[in-house]
Amino acid sequence: MGECKLDHSQEDVKNKYESQAVFLPEEMKPLFEEFFAKEHTQAILNEVFHLLKKYDLASEEEKIERTNRLNMVLQNT
Repeated sequence: MGECKLDHSQEDVKNKYESQAVFLPEEMKPLFEEFFAKEHTQAILNEVFHLLKKYDLASEEEKIERTNRLNMVLQNT
């Protein structure tokens, strides 16, 4: 994933999550609910946005990597 110079708001991240939710593992949904209930740094918001971006189009190997990274971020915020 390339670096993006745009800063994404919590609303951007939530919209991206909602568009990708059907492709994500079911057990991640409560983690996202907790995530959206809190404030986060810009770096965290940008990272989560980019992990979600085009998740549905990623290869299975890429999805596993993104899922692992998302779990790590969501469980530690």
